[in-house]
Amino acid sequence: MKIVVLDGYTENPGDLSWGALEALGEVTVYDRTSYVDAPIIAERIGDAEIVITNKTPISKETIDKCPNLKLIAFLATGYNVADYNYAKEKGIPVVNVPTYGTQIVGQYAVGLLLEICSHYGYHDQTVKEGKWENNQDWCYWDYPMIELYGKTAGIIGLGRIGQATAKILNAMDMKVLAYDAFQSETGKQLAEYVELDELLAKSDVIFLHCPLFPSTEGIINKDNIAKMKDGVILINNSRGQLVVEQDLADALNSGKVYAAGLDVVSTEPIKGDNPLLKAKNCLITPHISWAAQASRQRIMDITVANVKAFIDGDPVNVVNK
Repeated sequence: MKIVVLDGYTENPGDLSWGALEALGEVTVYDRTSYVDAPIIAERIGDAEIVITNKTPISKETIDKCPNLKLIAFLATGYNVADYNYAKEKGIPVVNVPTYGTQIVGQYAVGLLLEICSHYGYHDQTVKEGKWENNQDWCYWDYPMIELYGKTAGIIGLGRIGQATAKILNAMDMKVLAYDAFQSETGKQLAEYVELDELLAKSDVIFLHCPLFPSTEGIINKDNIAKMKDGVILINNSRGQLVVEQDLADALNSGKVYAAGLDVVSTEPIKGDNPLLKAKNCLITPHISWAAQASRQRIMDITVANVKAFIDGDPVNVVNK
């Protein structure tokens, strides 16, 4: 069984092993493959039966050029860069890793909020530059310190990750509201379900933990921002396309939104003309919420299990049944 990994570096930059996958067949691992050069993608897949990808797209054209292809496996939860409907027509299952980073992504979301509230990194830098040593007073702070106790957090999307975030916020004695099309008993133990407009109006902090669907694309836009409290904080480490970026930049620059903590943007890597790069009080990290070694190991383990299940004739985690 020939197996090709198209973009393995972000999953395994050297601190994990491909050994368990190599035990299942003849494996070729590419660190990176062009996202836009379909002929190169098809050439690298060649006559392999199994292709493993993270963000490298698998188009109809690529599928047609790879007649041996029998399985498309994602090193991720998202699978929208594959033409999974056409793959289904061709009898090719597309499999993903449905859950692997629930806790770390929730942890990272709250970490973005804490950095905005206390500016740890900035103040560490000023100390090392000598500002504290040469300060007249025994302490100083260059940004407002924000206490979260008693404030209201709104979570848009109370699935697994939203619930992980809610647990942390509950431990911080914040009031937690949630908006989700599908309510659960577990969710009701962690947050008060409300309609979206109520969440927007009452929340001091808003977390985006919803999937990217046509109904959620651009959910943070000028109209919904206008419904928010003045000085609200926005946290997004879900999908960049949930936000209309120019609208958020305008709201940050006007002060309507006090700050934003973002681990995702609409086009990744970020483009130099993204308006959020120059917006006030906008913290941006390079899509790394998921990247702890422990969570990447889970991705590896589940991907190997996906491939093995397919080889054994009983595929699991199929998204295009």
